[in-house]
Amino acid sequence: MSSCAGTGFENRTKMVRQLFQVLFYLHLLLTAGMVIFITVYGLTSDSGRNHFHPFKWYPPILASTACGGIIGFMWQWITFKNPRKALKAAFWLSPLLTCLMSAIFVYIGTALSLAVGTVSFVSAVAQSLYGCWVSPRFEYATNILSVSTAFPPAKTKVLTLSSILIGILYGCFLVFGIGGAKALQNKVKLVFLFILVIMLSLCWTMQFLKNVIQVTISRVAYQHIVGVNVDTHVAIWDTIKHFAGSIAIGSILVPFITLFRSFARSIFLLGKHETMFSCVGCYMGMSSVLVNIGNRWGFVHVGLYNKGFVQASSDTWEMFTRVGMLPLIDSDLTGTLCFLSGVAVGAICSMVSGIWSLVLHHSYALEVSIYAFLIGYFMCRLAMGWVQACVAAYYVAYAENPESTQMDSTIPVRLEQIQRSQALQLF
Repeated sequence: MSSCAGTGFENRTKMVRQLFQVLFYLHLLLTAGMVIFITVYGLTSDSGRNHFHPFKWYPPILASTACGGIIGFMWQWITFKNPRKALKAAFWLSPLLTCLMSAIFVYIGTALSLAVGTVSFVSAVAQSLYGCWVSPRFEYATNILSVSTAFPPAKTKVLTLSSILIGILYGCFLVFGIGGAKALQNKVKLVFLFILVIMLSLCWTMQFLKNVIQVTISRVAYQHIVGVNVDTHVAIWDTIKHFAGSIAIGSILVPFITLFRSFARSIFLLGKHETMFSCVGCYMGMSSVLVNIGNRWGFVHVGLYNKGFVQASSDTWEMFTRVGMLPLIDSDLTGTLCFLSGVAVGAICSMVSGIWSLVLHHSYALEVSIYAFLIGYFMCRLAMGWVQACVAAYYVAYAENPESTQMDSTIPVRLEQIQRSQALQLF
């Protein structure tokens, strides 16, 4: 009976993975068709020729897209060569560059740009405060980055560069579609829906590309830790051929769950007043449930054991709980490093395109700056994907066999420090 139930569950999981794989590739096909149609129609219509200036709209954002890819590749190289300086630079540069970006938005001078500038400034302040709060964790974060990326898998640079080039090409392709929609704004009332669909496609596709790297590199890095060699070309082919459905699911779930969990933690820190206690408990409880079914550590088991993403996330989280690693996982700064690096690169791209647009055509500055920020952010996240994958593989390898002689003392020493700190707080 249990065997039949298990087989039924596996079949349902396989069907869901296949469904999401088809949906992802279908969305790429439909998006490509829509972008081509909108671009051609928008730029050749009378409305587009009369009200839209492509030579003033496209150059800033296309240049910033290429800029994001170049800076992102350089940044992952700096992180590999000197993790300590890269970590500190990310926590200092991200709020500074975000603040400068907010000044550009305020200078643009519209009501919407003022609102965006205010949000950016508040974000910069929050990043600064967070950096001060987590500064005691920098030493361990540097150690885990150093030990996990000390021997990157073969062909990592080639894979990273290839993903960045694909990201740049796809980003530029979608930018042409946004420009075509912009040309039709005086003729078609629902142009913003086309732009929204294009931006959602950008987010899902970039997350997918990043997670392809995550699954591939984490698998190779894990196998290297346990003493097994796997060719990176074989791993990337297996990822694309067998794991695309799970990656497509994870590329939707992880960003939403991460955002919700960050929001829940913020409420927990700010909501210790009695009147907010029930709300805090509700959010934290939901956060715990969601992270169990969708977390970035699950991508390691997706590549290693060909599990469905939800099952891989659940198994990985239960394993962390069983060996007492949750406090360490919760305090890990690798994800924050990659996020702040993305924000910093996005801010640079936003300022490049914003200043350029202010010189060429003032009315394009706000929207071009926002699009450039998002594209620059994802370019950097693509570049940093292999770093995050190596750290994830290291954690999972330790959790599966804490007594392994292949592991050094980085994690055990940190766990002991956390336990001593928690014991002191009880007194």
